[in-house]
Amino acid sequence: MTTKPIPAPAKRRTSIGSRRNPEAEAAVLAAAKDLISEKGYAGFSVDEVARRAGAGKTTIYRWYPTKADLFIAIYTAERSTFVPVPDTGNLVEELVQYTTSLWRFWESHPAGAALRGLIAEAQGTPEALSALRDRFLPDRTADVRRMLSGSAARGELQADEVDHKVALWVGFSWFKLLVGELHDEGVIKSVMMQIAEVRRDS
Repeated sequence: MTTKPIPAPAKRRTSIGSRRNPEAEAAVLAAAKDLISEKGYAGFSVDEVARRAGAGKTTIYRWYPTKADLFIAIYTAERSTFVPVPDTGNLVEELVQYTTSLWRFWESHPAGAALRGLIAEAQGTPEALSALRDRFLPDRTADVRRMLSGSAARGELQADEVDHKVALWVGFSWFKLLVGELHDEGVIKSVMMQIAEVRRDS
């Protein structure tokens, strides 16, 4: 008596556990990017992303626990494309180049307006606040932190000043974003000079 081989199960296009189907994830991110461009952060929803991408909401929520997390994934990819990270060995020059590129990205790209929406939502919902504070800020301030840490390694700053200077940079840039003054690039250099002030022995 011969035994018929058991056919292998068909491959699923959705994620299984922590694994992600690259095609499905690419479709989700593309749909999310289009939706942000069309409707901004306020009109952005996982339901609509799922419909456009032909993906299940459960799958999307497994990858991105909140609407904010999905936006952060889009923002990170777009920002990496449009905002180069300078490496000149001159802290003021690096901060000016980086901040100028970032402001221009915010002003010209739908992700900039959407970031304002995320910041606003974070003031009212714990989930958005957690995403902004714990997942957005650490990654998105890493470049500035490296610039400041490099300056500290050269003896220009004290290492324990880095965190405070990162906070000053974020506060200044986000203030300009929130009040719609990203065109005011003339102030960037003077503020970066203040943030990067070389330590002086008293």
